[in-house]
Amino acid sequence: MSHSLLSPVPSRVLLVVLTAATLAGCAAGPDFRPPAPPRVSGYTAHPVATTAATPGVAGGDAQTFEQGADIPGDWWTLFHSQPLDALIAQALKNNHGLKAAQAALRAAHEDVLAQRGSFFPAVSAGLNASREKDPSAALAPVPSNNAYLYSLFTPQLSISYAPDLFGLNRRTRESLKAQEQSARFQMVAAWTTLTTNVVATAVQEASLREQVDATRELVDLEKHSLAILQLRFQKGDASKLDVAAQQSQLAQAEAGLPALVKQLAATRHALAVLVGAFPDQAPVQTFALSDLHLPETLPVSLPSTLVAQRPDVRQARADLHAASAAVGIAAAERLPNIDLTANAGSTALAISKVFTTGTGFWNIAASLTAPIFEGGQLMHQERAAKATYVEAAEQYRGTVLAAFQNVADTLVALDQDAKALQSAAQAEQAAKTTLDLSQLQLKHGYIGTFELLAAQQAYQQARIALVATEADRFADTAALYQALGGGWWHHKNLAKQ
Repeated sequence: MSHSLLSPVPSRVLLVVLTAATLAGCAAGPDFRPPAPPRVSGYTAHPVATTAATPGVAGGDAQTFEQGADIPGDWWTLFHSQPLDALIAQALKNNHGLKAAQAALRAAHEDVLAQRGSFFPAVSAGLNASREKDPSAALAPVPSNNAYLYSLFTPQLSISYAPDLFGLNRRTRESLKAQEQSARFQMVAAWTTLTTNVVATAVQEASLREQVDATRELVDLEKHSLAILQLRFQKGDASKLDVAAQQSQLAQAEAGLPALVKQLAATRHALAVLVGAFPDQAPVQTFALSDLHLPETLPVSLPSTLVAQRPDVRQARADLHAASAAVGIAAAERLPNIDLTANAGSTALAISKVFTTGTGFWNIAASLTAPIFEGGQLMHQERAAKATYVEAAEQYRGTVLAAFQNVADTLVALDQDAKALQSAAQAEQAAKTTLDLSQLQLKHGYIGTFELLAAQQAYQQARIALVATEADRFADTAALYQALGGGWWHHKNLAKQ
């Protein structure tokens, strides 16, 4: 081209550019300040120190709470179970919910990168070729025929730039980065929830499997008692009423078994889905509650650090940041904008002549646009953005309160689980002793049927309650790690800022 953007620039255009550069240092709307941590010293009115111990049963160890201790990144390994570790590794690799959250984070990151282009001039090139008929002889060279029918070739380079006078682009980028942070902590929350759900579901599966076994053993006991009663009835030592009552008790025990089997199957199906498999591909790894080790020392994060660890709190804070930036965006929309444009190119009748002398053209322009009357649209949009910020602030405060409640509930649950396990173990042992003695006394005719029925039912309830209480201790221990944030900051792929 014979002319370019290096040609002398009119002084007025330079003045506009300098003015825009001067104004670009400010940004409309409030600057975001992260909320201060809550000024509280604990989670519960009466802090727990060490839970009760129940020797001889699964999950019976005492647990001590260590204030201010850090949370391991792979906290589930503290249960010392290779099958459990394998399940979690499979879930982290194949779970579709986690993969969806990871894809959402990548999309949010790309949105941030894409918005960076608004800070730079936009450059485009084009080539226009047309066939025209024009009576004018202003073109060079003049067409050779009198009809002035000719082809016109116009290559052109266009540059446009909108100075960020009042921070519209900066606030937009700030909002997108906050949304990226929100997506990141949503992914972290999915990761933390997934690992906890795998542990809780695996523990529930083990518990239900033991409850099914206990119920089947009870059914066998009921059948054995019925056989004894039927033999005594034939000898005249028992009445038909005694036999009918035992048959009813057996039927009740058998009726409870399908419900447990159904619940066990549903739990195994849920575990399969968590690890990214179909229900008929349930994991083959199985373990008993007695195979698990209960962590004896549990961390309790300081309240001031909880808000920095909980992914849901961090997500709510990122949403608050995005809402703050949206106020700036709405405010900047009500202020003037400047657009700078420049075009350079050439026009010729032949493609071989487009870069020769005398065919070039260029122009530089600046435009100022300011909203004057929008029917109140921009004003109400800014008010809506401010109301949305207040909403996000209240949601953040509510999320913080819910996080503290979650930790407090879990701490109390762990303390009460230990006490419940102690009582359940005592009840189970007493019920087992009573049942053994009752069966022996019934065989020799020292007691009646109803005494044995009571002993059998008490044993069933005690054994199932014991297994369920054992599972509660393991599940609530996992819940504490989740309530305190899950230790995600120890994983490099999750801790990236």
